[in-house]
Amino acid sequence: MPKASVTRLIDCKKNDLIELVLDIEKYPEFVPFCYNAKIYEKKIEGNLIKIVADLTIGKGLFKDTYKSLVEYDKTNNSIYVTNIDGPLNHLENRWFFKNLKKKTEITFEIDFEIKNKFLNLLMEASFKFGLEKIADAFQVRAEKLFNKS
Repeated sequence: MPKASVTRLIDCKKNDLIELVLDIEKYPEFVPFCYNAKIYEKKIEGNLIKIVADLTIGKGLFKDTYKSLVEYDKTNNSIYVTNIDGPLNHLENRWFFKNLKKKTEITFEIDFEIKNKFLNLLMEASFKFGLEKIADAFQVRAEKLFNKS
């Protein structure tokens, strides 16, 4: 199963970064390998915001759509994502946001397994590179939208 994490220090406010991550339908505009995104449901339950969404991801001829549950916990500034349906046997990813003076430390952890064993092997070979590209895309987008200095 591909599993990795990446941490970045971004010159933006924590709440702006959280909103960027929760703005799932904008992902195709800036996230590499993301072709489409759709939110089906969004509800607030106490300190949790729960979102059910589809992402279509891939590279080249390999594209697929998976449905996930995204839960933002306001009390600990974290976002937890699990798969509901699609080409994945397993998906867990977590986002953590921490204020550090004028910057925010953001950590993204991901652990997943694709049902297709061949594709899973291909992903393992290039996974860390892809994760870095995705982290770069979020950082560039955040600094473009929110860093006014």
